[in-house]
Amino acid sequence: MATDFRLGIQSYTFRAFKSLEELAGAVVKTGLSYVEIWPGHLSYELSVEEQKAALSVIADAGLTVDGYGAVDFNEDEKHSRRIFSFAKLAGIRTLTVVGIDPSLFGPVGKLCDEYDINIALHNHGEKFRWGSAESLAEAFSATSPRVGLCLDTAWCIDAGEEPCEWLERFGERLYGVHLKDFAYESGKRRDVIVGTGGLALPQFMLQLRQLGFDGYMSMEYEGDVDNPLPSAIECVNAIRSVINEL
Repeated sequence: MATDFRLGIQSYTFRAFKSLEELAGAVVKTGLSYVEIWPGHLSYELSVEEQKAALSVIADAGLTVDGYGAVDFNEDEKHSRRIFSFAKLAGIRTLTVVGIDPSLFGPVGKLCDEYDINIALHNHGEKFRWGSAESLAEAFSATSPRVGLCLDTAWCIDAGEEPCEWLERFGERLYGVHLKDFAYESGKRRDVIVGTGGLALPQFMLQLRQLGFDGYMSMEYEGDVDNPLPSAIECVNAIRSVINEL
């Protein structure tokens, strides 16, 4: 059973921060040392030398890249290999994936084996292919354990489902978590401090601990685009407070 979580942040939280130096500085101010990199901050399309230089900026700030995404796969093997090659260079064990057709599980699964890197389907809302428990269950029944889940708590709630129930159902395939929370006003969702919306944070974290979860755990806050740092710090403090009580 895991005794510690690798609490980090999805860099999309700081999507208005264009340079890696700005991003790294903001992450450091949250008190975190792990980061899941959004491709908008560090593209797998860069040359290897450019990728190495970018990763050095992150490492020099005392940060560890603990995930990458979300990415999409298509029928172009060269495109897929560029993604996997970057992940290997960065030392990433799991890729967060939104777009992948079931027909690609075979060829992408072979690349997972070749590079020793898993993929985690991200439930990015009910309008997306992998936004429901049924679609995920169908995917997992037809694939090897190389294909798992990145459970986004807010989008799970938005789809009318329960994150804690997903932990019970998909625990063996859980490779990543996006800790995010929504509240609703007049039918419209808005990002809130994690644990103050629809997410039962203490119960969710307790179940993660009981599962022995050791994947990447990225806090994500999408509100206050131009100045997300204060709320991001509040989210981190709220999560850590719950963890300390486990």
